[in-house]
Amino acid sequence: MSANKFIVREPLLSAAQQIVGYELRWDGNEHGDGMASDEDLLELATFAAEQLRNDDAGWLLSDSVLFLEATPALITSAVVQTLPAKHVVFRLTAADLADADTQKTVIELRQQGYGISLCNAEVVAPNSPLLAIVSHVEGTLGGDGAFASTSHVDGKPLPIKVARHIAGWQEYETCLAAGLQTFIGNLYLTPRPSVEKQGLNPAQTIIVQLMEMVRKNADVRELENVLKRDATLSYKLFRYINSVGFGLGAEIQSLRHAVTMLGYSPLYRWLSLLLTTASTNSHSAVLMQTAIVRGRFAELAGNGILPKQEAENLFVVGMFSLLDRLLGIPMEEVLEKIQLSELVSQALLTREGMYGPFLALAEACEPDNGDIGALADSLFLNARQVNEAHLAALAWAQAIKI
Repeated sequence: MSANKFIVREPLLSAAQQIVGYELRWDGNEHGDGMASDEDLLELATFAAEQLRNDDAGWLLSDSVLFLEATPALITSAVVQTLPAKHVVFRLTAADLADADTQKTVIELRQQGYGISLCNAEVVAPNSPLLAIVSHVEGTLGGDGAFASTSHVDGKPLPIKVARHIAGWQEYETCLAAGLQTFIGNLYLTPRPSVEKQGLNPAQTIIVQLMEMVRKNADVRELENVLKRDATLSYKLFRYINSVGFGLGAEIQSLRHAVTMLGYSPLYRWLSLLLTTASTNSHSAVLMQTAIVRGRFAELAGNGILPKQEAENLFVVGMFSLLDRLLGIPMEEVLEKIQLSELVSQALLTREGMYGPFLALAEACEPDNGDIGALADSLFLNARQVNEAHLAALAWAQAIKI
């Protein structure tokens, strides 16, 4: 893998802002617009297949769909069959699809269950026969051509419309009103003007209390008494711990068992996960999932560079990086409510100190959010290490059923 090839991802969101999949591409291939070569795209697809499939567990992204830019050379390659048909959508241009041999391959792939997305559908005629062989069409709000079409040739169902390059939340709402249900982009990182200042809800208040007690090594009986105030929190905490598995040989069923098997430090990280996912914001699902990916990514990137305890702190840093957005309050105010170490606070406020660059690297793998190459170099990480940590974090986050 080239020293300067880094993967970036954009989430595929439903109208309810639930993540239903991801688009992966090489950094610098802006908006997946076909700039990458056949070799580059083949390498990305091969790497994704290697990292996101497991002989025992199967597809590690569960029900999530993966969007990959493609060319005729890619869809006729052997790598296609290493990717799960019902979870992969290949993005092709109208020029690609105009070729008779490519159309034949596409029809065969569609019969196998693979998705095919028509890029830049605004430039395709609304009655184009290409619409009969694709599963998705991509375009922008107000676009013409096939993306604006409301009827399908031959009476077949309409392809799923995927909106791109949404300029703001008002445009997003307009898309919803127009019936668009699927979106690709990082609009979720833009604060919503309608989100009210919320602060900690009752469940989060309990979790913060537990975190402070764990930080002070309080007796496990005291922790149990606090956790008993909310049975739902207990259920979620143990479900999270058990969902990813640690080779413990037994399912964690109580706080005492968790402390005995894991210790206090790992328990703190699970509480940080619980805190982030306890938000009651109706638009928080994508932020929660993103925070989990950031936390696990930062931790994996730090393994081997920092001591184990410090790497675990990186998980907390990533998990808390979107708390200000989830709670609707500035990060400074978040840190007044939650007592964190100076190094963790420094990372969250300035992206500096021991932990800051790891968080900045995790954020940079979200488009237009930083210079991945420069950050990786500063941490003495090569492209393969970064990309492996990135996709492993995606798979790990998927195992957490939030």
